Amino acid sequence: APTYESYTPSSSSSSSIYGGTSSYPPPCKVWVDPKNLADCGDASQIQGNVSPYVKQLILNTFIAYGAGDEHCFGHSVSKAVKFIDISAHESHKKQGRMEATTIAEVIVSKSMLNGVGMLHGGCLAFLIDNTPLVALGLLQNMTGVGVTQSMNIIFHPPVSIGSCLHIISTSIAMGGRIMSARCEVCFLGQLIDD
Repeated sequence: APTYESYTPSSSSSSSIYGGTSSYPPPCKVWVDPKNLADCGDASQIQGNVSPYVKQLILNTFIAYGAGDEHCFGHSVSKAVKFIDISAHESHKKQGRMEATTIAEVIVSKSMLNGVGMLHGGCLAFLIDNTPLVALGLLQNMTGVGVTQSMNIIFHPPVSIGSCLHIISTSIAMGGRIMSARCEVCFLGQLIDD
């Protein structure tokens, strides 16, 4: 299987690709080139056919945007996610277009629960939001980060504390303004008792 090489920013790339243009709210850096982010964690244990450099960039991007600092929403949830595999391949179903898949695991903790002790639906939505698009964007020298416009989730049986979840996310399409992905979350078992 081919190994997909390192991300190379385009020559016109700057540290901030997207930013606000109106005076209110004040302009902010929505996207920082991944090569300018500090290393966040060890990507050496992540399997898959993308280069180690791209795996590290994806991990850095996930932590920088998903976790933020300890005061940000979902910080503890993001820090609990462990990437298992990041891969890319040319899809025969998509006439050879590139497709990226990320596989992660997370053990459900108390901070992820709703009032009745089950995984909160909002937490699940946060966990499945767009990681393969970041991966595909990095592989194609594009921005794979954006604002989620729509999300359709079908919930199955509830999940309680200590459950191990396998999160498999695959890119579907990446265009200039619209990107889409699909995700399946599988219950791998109960690792700790309630």
